[in-house]
Amino acid sequence: MCIFSLLETPDLVRVGSVCCSWNLSYASICRFGLYKWPQTPCLIYTSESAGDNFAFLYSLAEKRTYKLTLPDPPIHRSYLIGSSLGWLITADERSEMQLVNPITSEQISLPSVTTIEQVTPIFDKAGVICKYHFSRHMAGGKLRHHLFHKAFLFCDASARSYIVVLIHDPVGQLSFARLGDEKWTWLPPHANFDDCIYKDGLLKDKYGNERVYIVQAPWGDLLLVRRPEVWIKEAPAEEGHSCTDKETFENRTWKITVYKVCIASRKLEQINSLHDHVLFLGHNQSLCFNAGEYPQLKPNNVYLTDDAKSASMKRKLDNCLIIGILDLETKIMDEIVSPRPWSNCMAPLLIIPNPSKMGIPFHS
Repeated sequence: MCIFSLLETPDLVRVGSVCCSWNLSYASICRFGLYKWPQTPCLIYTSESAGDNFAFLYSLAEKRTYKLTLPDPPIHRSYLIGSSLGWLITADERSEMQLVNPITSEQISLPSVTTIEQVTPIFDKAGVICKYHFSRHMAGGKLRHHLFHKAFLFCDASARSYIVVLIHDPVGQLSFARLGDEKWTWLPPHANFDDCIYKDGLLKDKYGNERVYIVQAPWGDLLLVRRPEVWIKEAPAEEGHSCTDKETFENRTWKITVYKVCIASRKLEQINSLHDHVLFLGHNQSLCFNAGEYPQLKPNNVYLTDDAKSASMKRKLDNCLIIGILDLETKIMDEIVSPRPWSNCMAPLLIIPNPSKMGIPFHS
């Protein structure tokens, strides 16, 4: 069992299918949380060529793809708004949210979108919700593209519970709910939130007019990461096409700047190199790993997925999603996997596979 507990999740699942005795060991490892944690992150995505209930897990450790079958609501039609602790936070075609564990297929419904402070349900004559009021009237399936920005799942060990935190519009506000709550709790008055973490029973967040991430470093420091972007207007030079009917927009990540947060002085101290560490930024909970413990990862690199607030506009323009590995020394961006197997209408997420069901305490 000790050897099994050191395996990456895909290998651990395979071990559990070999024979009855190995399956018992696998079940015990998952039940008591004895597996290696955190696991090497993976990319999870859907593809237009697959069915609505299929998702794909690309292992950064193995450079191999696994096909997953998930229950309804269809994952391909769902809007992926976050990943934390091995769970996805999704919004279905009615804009209702669920927690989904792609390894165990477990799903947990979150409080209704109608309980978010800024959302008002509109009922038809039969008393059924037909649309929502959010800044303006919009259909249930459209609300999720305008409302949600990013979501997180945190383990609150002191309360033996879990907290889901939602960054949503208008203007990037915060709401949260504990598992079992019937409604979302709004946290006014600030806005323009980009990221948050839960530490020592406190929700630490960053708001402002720039795109930033908050990361807990393995050595104990709190990091703030800036991801400036430049919008470029491009038009292909094909004959017979004017700029007005073929122009597209592309936002490109030029550099990543990392700072150490000095709590006492309330100042930022720039870090010029991550050395043996690696960052994971995107719609996932922001992460920092020691690459020495994960030899398949590239040190002093940042693994990026697209989490732009302008995602709905990019979908309309069929624009290329920003996904890759940025070398902090050379400033060169490489593909994570090529050719890209995911549909361009929805960015993949980085996720740490978790073979445990909810209710099993997560590793701290």
